Amino acid sequence: MSKLILFSLLWWLVGNPFLALLIIIVVIYALDRKFVGIFPSLTRPWKRRRNESRLRQQIALNASDVSARFDLARSLLERKKYAEAIGLLQDIRSSYEQSADYWCAVGTAELMESDKEQGEVHLLRALDINPRVQYGEPYLRLAAAFKDTDHNKALAYLEQFQSIQSSSSEGYYLSGMLYRSLGMKSAAAEAFAQSLAVYRSLPKYRRRSERKWALRSWYRKLTG
Repeated sequence: MSKLILFSLLWWLVGNPFLALLIIIVVIYALDRKFVGIFPSLTRPWKRRRNESRLRQQIALNASDVSARFDLARSLLERKKYAEAIGLLQDIRSSYEQSADYWCAVGTAELMESDKEQGEVHLLRALDINPRVQYGEPYLRLAAAFKDTDHNKALAYLEQFQSIQSSSSEGYYLSGMLYRSLGMKSAAAEAFAQSLAVYRSLPKYRRRSERKWALRSWYRKLTG
């Protein structure tokens, strides 16, 4: 009822129902971006493409700039340009042999390109160099990669992920979603509940980044 009253008031003020609706959408989006973070950033894709253009210019001016190549490859991974990312990563391998982040990027791209064998090898190499690289997220990627073909392996990787992500609402939410995909509804519900419990225990300064995962966990728990 309050939403209807607000809409009617805005309609009366601006004299146009479509403009009133647009104002409400803009306000909701602004509040979400400031306090929650469920909606995607409208400017992030533009910023990423601008950054990629800058990196390509750097590489064109200095072909031996391995740092720019690595940054470009990671940006391409975010845009799901896996094949191009792999090509860039292969070019700089000799400079990043001992980098966990490098092998994590390589393994992730290979998994997404359906090369599970090499993807698994390289993600495990990243974890061998640094068991907590990217807060253990490679374990979750491996669990997701094998959830349809090897349940035991997927669950083993999920357990390893949970041993690292014990104080993250996001970690338990992602675990719950993976349990759901494996048909383990009770384990998924428990993970979503744990996600909410972790969120409530967090200090205020950390709740901003974890709030969207807590809300998603609440929704999943509510809908079963």
